[in-house]
Amino acid sequence: MSSARPAAVEAGPPLGALFAERSAGPWLFGRRADQAIFGGSALLSIALLGVGWALGILESDTPEWVWLGAILFVDIGHVWSTLYRVYLDGQEVRRRPLLYLGTPVACYVVGVFVHSFGALIFWRALAYFAVYHFVRQQYGWLALYRRRAGETSKLDYRLDTATIYAATLYPLIWWHAHLPRNIVWFMRGDFVTGLTAPVASVLAPVYWGLLVGFVLRQGYLLFAGGYDPKRVNWGKVQLVGTTWFCWWLGIMAIDGDYAFTVTNVLIHGIPYLYLTYRYGRARREQAPRSGVGRALRFGLPGFIALLAFVAFSEESLWDSFVWHDHEWLFGAHDEAGRTLLLFLVPLLAMPQLTHYVLDGFIWKMKKNRTWAHALDG
Repeated sequence: MSSARPAAVEAGPPLGALFAERSAGPWLFGRRADQAIFGGSALLSIALLGVGWALGILESDTPEWVWLGAILFVDIGHVWSTLYRVYLDGQEVRRRPLLYLGTPVACYVVGVFVHSFGALIFWRALAYFAVYHFVRQQYGWLALYRRRAGETSKLDYRLDTATIYAATLYPLIWWHAHLPRNIVWFMRGDFVTGLTAPVASVLAPVYWGLLVGFVLRQGYLLFAGGYDPKRVNWGKVQLVGTTWFCWWLGIMAIDGDYAFTVTNVLIHGIPYLYLTYRYGRARREQAPRSGVGRALRFGLPGFIALLAFVAFSEESLWDSFVWHDHEWLFGAHDEAGRTLLLFLVPLLAMPQLTHYVLDGFIWKMKKNRTWAHALDG
């Protein structure tokens, strides 16, 4: 891929231009697209914190209107967007059938095995797998930005990597050192207790030192030999900055389920939804008669509608048999028996587990020209 490829934006309204923009230089999807998707999701999180502060719910449970948007569509929906990357594309499934067909089966079998030791054990294992996925996704974006910019400096690689991991791992360490808190990942008790607060205090200078070091390094690149903004990978800077700020706000600065939800879910799910849409659109251009091509014949509205439908369907089963938190939407149901839950909970978690596993394989650029084409527009 040429990093000197000029931007080309189709005529039309701003939203149409956003989805038609081609990547230029180090930007993944294009300057405006990256700013809207990565920066915009972070700004949306901060705006919702302001709304929560105004309504007095900043440290309260997530209200239903936020749950509908952030959890039902963005969080659950982004899990199901793997359909567009893999399972609606017969050619892709046939390319690696063992991985794509074997992963859901393996996840279910392992899930039943783990759940047989107790529900808390299952949810604890799932929580740490989810944590790993969330952390690694931010590193994955960072690696893509470095690749697009053609960065080869070992110093920057080490500093960038250490900084993105500090921005995500230290808040989690701090969280563990201050249990119990008002926020949970899945359910009360899913994180292991016993890490004392002094551990987080000892690591705090490393956390802040890496962030300061990253900022100073970008300042040096910007002003060394005269001011030159082209020497700084602004997409990478935006990613690191928004990751740090949202994880710090949602985990360390504010102790509330609402604040954690809007800061944790949106910057994770929205960019991923955009990524899978861009990929699906590129695949449709290559093979319009493929499953993913047909699924996207209605464009973005169809993309959203399918994900909303499957997300709603999944959550209706979760709520009916497991959680019973949203009777106003899904109705009242009797408690499910222990034996049924042993086999049902891992089945309902299978799409989530499959998403976590496959995410480590499906976005590698080597030998995947569709992926490269999706980035190029």
